[in-house]
Amino acid sequence: MYFNKKAVTAVVIGVSMSIQMAHAGANDPLDGPVYDAPIDENWAPSKYWGADDKAGSANHMKNPENVKRALSTVKKFKAISVGKYYHREAPAFGPRGWNMTIPGTPTGGPFGANALFYHDELVTTEIGQIQTQFDGPGHIGVNTSNGMFLYNGFNPMNPENGYERGAGGRVVGLGDAGVEHVAETGFVCRLVVLDAVAYKKKIGQISLSAEMLPIPKTSADVGGIVTADDIDGILKMQGLSPIQSGDCVALHTGQGNTWSNDRYKAMSSDERAAARAMFAQGEPGFGYSACEYFGERNIALTMGDTSANDAQPGNEVEGWAVPCHTELQVKYGVWNLENVDTKSLVDGKIYEGAFIWSPLRIIGATGSPGNPIVLY
Repeated sequence: MYFNKKAVTAVVIGVSMSIQMAHAGANDPLDGPVYDAPIDENWAPSKYWGADDKAGSANHMKNPENVKRALSTVKKFKAISVGKYYHREAPAFGPRGWNMTIPGTPTGGPFGANALFYHDELVTTEIGQIQTQFDGPGHIGVNTSNGMFLYNGFNPMNPENGYERGAGGRVVGLGDAGVEHVAETGFVCRLVVLDAVAYKKKIGQISLSAEMLPIPKTSADVGGIVTADDIDGILKMQGLSPIQSGDCVALHTGQGNTWSNDRYKAMSSDERAAARAMFAQGEPGFGYSACEYFGERNIALTMGDTSANDAQPGNEVEGWAVPCHTELQVKYGVWNLENVDTKSLVDGKIYEGAFIWSPLRIIGATGSPGNPIVLY
């Protein structure tokens, strides 16, 4: 997730903050901005899933009708993978990095009369929040006057079900906000693909030669902000039925084309560096009205080809940091999948299908890597 350091933010990123919190009580706010909408507007208990829920929108998978609707969209009985490549030179937010080595070369062997040898890999990375990445319940929160607030009112400082701690009090897991609660069901959902590039060309907000939406710097940069009205316009343009409860929605902004799967392996290091530099500037994406649109419809998942899927630094609400992250994930428990290869879907004119994927069962993690599959 890209984060604009200049924006006033009420977002608490789900990373280790043990030094600061060692001196804070469960009901003490973190130093910095405070936003009390979760308290004032009763974001907990969960509007859709109840007070004890830990899985949020993944609960849709328990409804056979949602799975049936997803599979009914499969017409050609083909499959396509839409996860991005994991690699040290791929774009990533801030200091996050992917580093992999092959220890031993080979790691072991040869053994036995058949002279077997083997290779392992050693990966050091923010495994839940790198490249194609899933935002789980513990990733995003809001700093309130009553302390930290994650989905369904969860406070990780609660000693009963909060941070799991290891030696020396070091945080080794997110307790009841771990991604494993979502992974128990995963996602099988009707996928709706929104080609915002084609639509913005049609309504004259970007040039006909543009491959991607512009990065919005302010709320006036409408070409890079996809609103609730835009969503209805795209559905009409593509001839798709309305978005329903339990659907998964993918946004194609074109920014992910800079390191799309059909290009990445052939790109030079300089080209990959240029893609990373663009991601550091911000990104086109959903505006705040789109967040409200999806929350009211109780969808299962948002996804897209950028590092956050929220328009930033400019959005419909000025000064907010990635507003869909708080409006959808914290308020409704609607999860988010970032850096998906939507170019492959748009190139194939795949605007509807069955989306199938699950986070890894990493106990206490903020999220998960993955390689989603679309059946169409």
